[in-house]
Amino acid sequence: MKMNDNIADLLGKKAAFYLDHVCQKITKDELLTPGKYSLEKVFGDSNRNPQVLRSLAQLYGQGNLGGTGYLSILPVDQGIEHSAVYSFYKNPDYFDPENILKLALEAGCNGVASTFGGLALNARKYAHRIPFIVKINHNELLSFPNKYDQTLFGKVKNAWDMGALAIGATIYFGSEESDRQIKEISEAFEHAHQLGMATILWCYLRNEAFKTADQDYHSAADLTGQANHIGVTIQADIIKQKLPTNNFGFKNIKFGKYDDTMYEALTTPHPIDLCRLQVANCYMGKIGLINSGGDSKGESDLLEAITTAVINKRAGGTGLIMGRKAFQHPFKDGVNLLQRVQNVYLDNKITVA
Repeated sequence: MKMNDNIADLLGKKAAFYLDHVCQKITKDELLTPGKYSLEKVFGDSNRNPQVLRSLAQLYGQGNLGGTGYLSILPVDQGIEHSAVYSFYKNPDYFDPENILKLALEAGCNGVASTFGGLALNARKYAHRIPFIVKINHNELLSFPNKYDQTLFGKVKNAWDMGALAIGATIYFGSEESDRQIKEISEAFEHAHQLGMATILWCYLRNEAFKTADQDYHSAADLTGQANHIGVTIQADIIKQKLPTNNFGFKNIKFGKYDDTMYEALTTPHPIDLCRLQVANCYMGKIGLINSGGDSKGESDLLEAITTAVINKRAGGTGLIMGRKAFQHPFKDGVNLLQRVQNVYLDNKITVA
């Protein structure tokens, strides 16, 4: 694994902007930041049973980031969410789900998140080698016109039977179906915890009103932060969220509860401060926030991935869950990108802001 990246050189003219920023609205001293003993501090006195703690310890202890308190997870469920042909045409090797597992292992990821079918087909060969996170619901893409609804694709017990140590699920907060999804997933998470499995929630927003003529607020810090807060309320052990790109969703769409002073008190336009608001909504960092890597755009993928990792780490987040930027490249390039992102979390010079 390469350990000699100079992150400042990679960031170029933006290096000082990202690496020297200090969060003054919500300070790092107010957070529980990732570290070797994070799990004991957060869950030692919780209602999570010893089997759940063991599952979380195995996940946090795996791979190149093992024992650091940070996570690098490879997620590949885009074959359902975005169609298999669109997702894999750049690299058809990944039509075969075993190559997904090989990529996660070679790159030293903490775990791999994928579908029932893809993980089940390889369970006997790989479930003991790398933590399985079974994504239990999806937005299928064949309904016409397209709809946005997460549907259960299997049962929690099916995931447990194949040796998975965690389940993942998505809720589309703000959608017409969100109430049903919240009920379904809160019940699934309760069952998973009873079986000793950890839980990861994709806290995504879906509502046409969140996109105005002037701005798309689906990744606004205040709206995504509230989604995170609902996610930890239904006992997600880890929250997955898109990196915030703006703010003032409640104010500018004019709904929910907001006050100008809440924005002034808690955040600034700086991307690390916006992400810090997401972390704060995860019980002040006690529940880990992993940000997603986003689309693959080709040559800019490495810089975008490194930037996202720096923002997440300095905001007090717990790592990245990055798929398309890795598996839509040749195997060796995907391994290299994942490991160079992991280097951000291994670099002691990059601290929580």
